[in-house]
Amino acid sequence: MRARTTLVGTTALLLTAALAGPAVAAGRAGTVAEGGHSGTRKAIEAQVTAGIPGVTATVRDARGTWSATAGVGDLRTHRPRSTADRYRVGSITKTFVSTVMLQLEAEGRLSLDDTVEKWLPGVVDGHGNDGRRITLRRLLNHTSGIYDYTVDPGFDADYFQKDGFFEHRYDDVTPQHLVAIAMRHAPVFAPGAKWEYSNTNYILAAMIIKKVTGHSYGTEITRRIIRPLHLRATSVPGTRVTVPHPSSRGYSKLGPSADGPTYDVTTLNPSFAYSAGEMISDSADLDRFYSALLRGRLLPAKQLKEMKTTVKIDGVPNIRYGLALTDTRLSCGVHVWGHNGGIQGSVSTAMTTADGRHSLALNFNGDWTGDLDAVSEAEYCGG
Repeated sequence: MRARTTLVGTTALLLTAALAGPAVAAGRAGTVAEGGHSGTRKAIEAQVTAGIPGVTATVRDARGTWSATAGVGDLRTHRPRSTADRYRVGSITKTFVSTVMLQLEAEGRLSLDDTVEKWLPGVVDGHGNDGRRITLRRLLNHTSGIYDYTVDPGFDADYFQKDGFFEHRYDDVTPQHLVAIAMRHAPVFAPGAKWEYSNTNYILAAMIIKKVTGHSYGTEITRRIIRPLHLRATSVPGTRVTVPHPSSRGYSKLGPSADGPTYDVTTLNPSFAYSAGEMISDSADLDRFYSALLRGRLLPAKQLKEMKTTVKIDGVPNIRYGLALTDTRLSCGVHVWGHNGGIQGSVSTAMTTADGRHSLALNFNGDWTGDLDAVSEAEYCGG
């Protein structure tokens, strides 16, 4: 999903704007000392100075687990953020969806070379859309050309602008409705011609998971990933409007500018995001998930190789996109694999090294400013 813009890789976030916020209040928890993470702490604190209400982050590496927070989780009470905070992870959901699709391929129940039409006949059709020309692989790596329903002007007005959000924040939305919005638009390019992020791709992927298995994508994620990895803070909320405790409030400007009032957007029905971005987790669980994924605990070698087969993103030379897994080359030459996620009031990133042994996950509880790059650069390149 997006928080006013689509978030990919470890790109800098949104518009730069200052928010009159509380003083930084940083804390530490975990099993390792501060050594090696002081630069990361400074980068986290800088996000609050720049206007983010609060940040929570957890690192897992050979020395153990290190966590830190800065700022507040509630602008009204000034309650600090917690290292155990659960939060909406937005498009990080896509990596879970892609993992299930690849597991189904490994089981021989589908092929990434299958067409969308094979599994969802007549669904991708009209206005030049043709599901016979789009493979499941093109859904997962965003080379399908299918229009992103979240940039539809009507959808944007209803869910990302103030008046529409407060009118529609608790609506139940079906995946069929989200795909129908996209089908009102012509494809943005021919299948395979280029790369462009489209949340619609992952709505379709979840619909295919249900067609293949007979279960919702959330049920399959829970059965195949959440339970085996003991991800106790991770959930697929469906239409549940609250975030389980412990958690912080989420804040947004709900408009095209970073100026103006700050709104509490914590409670919302995430069905409008569905498999493109509805999940909830915490930093420790995300570290565990991406580490397990890159270490081969969730996929056979063949499918993990497919997931890590990337395509270029025009204009972004240091990031390539796989099957809901980005390969980001940092300034010091280190490669990290992961995904970003944004949804109203929440911006997150999670990543790990290719061997799965050095993981970082963090969350901002404001969606209008901030720099994920600075934190990841500090952790992996700052020494």
